[in-house]
Amino acid sequence: MTHLPDIQSHITKIPRHKNYPKQHSELNVRLQQSKTANQPTWSYIIRKHLTQNAPKDALVIYNQIRRKGHYVLGLVPLIFKACTSLSSINDGKALHAEAVKSGADTEVMIGTSLVNMYAKCGDILASRNVFDEMPDRNVVTWNAMIGGFLKHGNTDSAFGLFAQMLERTEVTWIEMIDGLARSGDTVKARILFDKVPVELKNVVTWTVMIDGYASRGEMEAARELFEVMPQRNCYVWSSMISGYFNRGDVKEAQAMFNRIPVRNLVNWNSLISGLAQNGFFEEALEAFWKMQGERFEPDEVTFTSILSACAHLGWLDTGKEIHSMIDKKMIKLNQFVLNALVDMYAKCGDLANARSIFEEMVHRNVVCWNSLISGFATHGHCKEALEFFSRMEITNEMPDKITFLSVLSACAHGGFVDEGLEIFSKMENYGLAPGIQHYGCLVDLLGRAGRLKDAYNLIKTMPMKPNDAVWGALLGACRIHAGTDMVEQIMEELSASNSTLDSGDDSHYVLLSNIYAGSDRWERAESMRLVMAKKGLQKIPGRSSVMLNNVVQHITTVTGQD
Repeated sequence: MTHLPDIQSHITKIPRHKNYPKQHSELNVRLQQSKTANQPTWSYIIRKHLTQNAPKDALVIYNQIRRKGHYVLGLVPLIFKACTSLSSINDGKALHAEAVKSGADTEVMIGTSLVNMYAKCGDILASRNVFDEMPDRNVVTWNAMIGGFLKHGNTDSAFGLFAQMLERTEVTWIEMIDGLARSGDTVKARILFDKVPVELKNVVTWTVMIDGYASRGEMEAARELFEVMPQRNCYVWSSMISGYFNRGDVKEAQAMFNRIPVRNLVNWNSLISGLAQNGFFEEALEAFWKMQGERFEPDEVTFTSILSACAHLGWLDTGKEIHSMIDKKMIKLNQFVLNALVDMYAKCGDLANARSIFEEMVHRNVVCWNSLISGFATHGHCKEALEFFSRMEITNEMPDKITFLSVLSACAHGGFVDEGLEIFSKMENYGLAPGIQHYGCLVDLLGRAGRLKDAYNLIKTMPMKPNDAVWGALLGACRIHAGTDMVEQIMEELSASNSTLDSGDDSHYVLLSNIYAGSDRWERAESMRLVMAKKGLQKIPGRSSVMLNNVVQHITTVTGQD
């Protein structure tokens, strides 16, 4: 146990007191006696920690109270909330053991807290056992048990309890509709929504049904219900905005945002994050500045999204300005903000700052490891990328497919052929199946090392059909190593398999033309240019952008064609 005394690891082994009936009858007396002068203070302090999202501190305070010999029943439900927030089922079991020994577990409020704690901590069987053993239950208890089943995807059991309920509240209907919709069954959710008594159908009921549709991408159904909604809150507007963004309909999402009569930070965050997720990074930054112009203070969600936009644009100066704002506004540096900072600095090439923030992080996940490794690989620090991958393995952090993609890219650019082949073979050890991008990196690795034949043979034995990127990697290697014979072999292969390089990307044709020109095969070089002209392909112009006084300025370089 970290905080609470380890009374007994298995609460079922704790015997009831011999005078249990008498003990239970005296419980109300003890409840009154527990309301000492100190209890309101303790309750206030613990509640404050919970509202400030500091459940660990709440557990520490409770442990101090217990060491003084006090057992205040009014605090127990609050501590169960702390255990639930931390997903600390062991602390919850110890608290349960205390309640059993004192006979307090038979109280409805304590029992309901137990049902909720076990369900949310993942032990739905223990939750149901507590529910079944409770001598008295109220509607909150039933709602907690139904919510627990729905959280675990057990809709049948939830429906069974729902059917047995003699009394249902707004929360009961909301739990059922929300749970069914999130499980993917929007049809049943809608049937229940239509059956909600008029006096119990409130703005939240409408919101969870619309959000259920939007979360599943069923925007037509969501929109139909949204338009007839009698009253709207900020969350339903955000659900609609996020739904359109998730479907890639940026225009409709922006139109929905512009309809909001009174906006709040939740709405702005939906707009900014949606724009960033859809690649509209400059527009996300413009919305960020406009939001502040309307006197809205950004929070952790805002900064996470806007740092992502800076990272993808490569705007280091703007990213540093955002970082400075985070410090000045004393924004809580949670995992998401720290990950975003590491990613921004890494993508923008400021690897010293990226590494500094990374090293100071108390808790690291695969996202921040990937950001740093990818940053090293992208900016030519290939050896450091390999070193951090080895360090990641030592710390028992599980790499994912993105990790391997970054490390293999580092091996390709750094010329670490043997290391790259070994790392590729490790994917199976982690239960990861290489995708076409991983094979593309391996082809690039072999090609850059001049092993054109090995790269070609790898393409031939791939478990999936090679795409333009894979062939392009080999063609790029052919240009470096003057492998015109291999180029002819590739073209024959594509012709025989009725494959082409028609991805709408002109780079392969330009590459082929340059390869032929480099070997003085001018007729073939010209033929590639003619193919481009025939297909209507044009060389993609270079494009840069800068931000001056919070206004984005674009510079485009257009190359004329003969």
